[in-house]
Amino acid sequence: MYFDTHTHLDDERFQEDRDTVVQKMRDARVSLAVNIGADMESSRKSIEIAKTYDGIYAAVGVHPHAAEEMSDEDIATLAQMSKEPKVVAIGEIGLDYYYDNSPRELQKQWFRRQIELAKELDLPYVVHDRDAHADCMQIIKDSGYFRGVMHCYSGSPEMAQELLKLGFYISFAGPVTFKNGKKAKEAANMIPMDRLLIETDSPYLTPEPHRGKRNDSSYVPFIAKEIAAIKGLTVEETARLTCENGKRFFGIK
Repeated sequence: MYFDTHTHLDDERFQEDRDTVVQKMRDARVSLAVNIGADMESSRKSIEIAKTYDGIYAAVGVHPHAAEEMSDEDIATLAQMSKEPKVVAIGEIGLDYYYDNSPRELQKQWFRRQIELAKELDLPYVVHDRDAHADCMQIIKDSGYFRGVMHCYSGSPEMAQELLKLGFYISFAGPVTFKNGKKAKEAANMIPMDRLLIETDSPYLTPEPHRGKRNDSSYVPFIAKEIAAIKGLTVEETARLTCENGKRFFGIK
């Protein structure tokens, strides 16, 4: 059994064939997935998808790209959304200095506030960090609340060590399978197996050997296969351990 801990089934690219994609996922033995919100609308859709399909859960939150649109009212709405039984996390939240779609000070402001919200609600949170490692780490440390996962990890092994000391989980997506994914492979090698998660981040970042196609949760076994090779484990062991980790992190029985 596999657990795709980060997917975006609400994406418009799945609009025409979402049922088929979910069946494809199940045929690939992917029994659990968390659909991740990126703004207020996708957070609402995430809840609807979780209600529609067994084994799919929801995270609600606002990605740094949409930070400029956030308000205190949105925080109150996210808190209300989080009362839904299948909402298991706040996310994805964080900083993105690659695209800078929102001013950096606003990104930081709403990242801090959404970590506070996760703490208030006693929920874990899912972090997006692109080209913003130092500021991301500082905000996380300053928050004093460390029930987080660094999704689609792109930092150094040294940063991973810092996150592990805080109690964070680290998640790997398609880039760990890429030939030029040396840094991700190095980081994956040093993550203890009880803190490692796998994800697709679909429809983005399709793993080898399907790179270039639309990604979906049925491809998470390819991430598991790469992690297994890096760690010297069987694919079955890797699937079992990462599934246990995902259930523990998100509080899924």
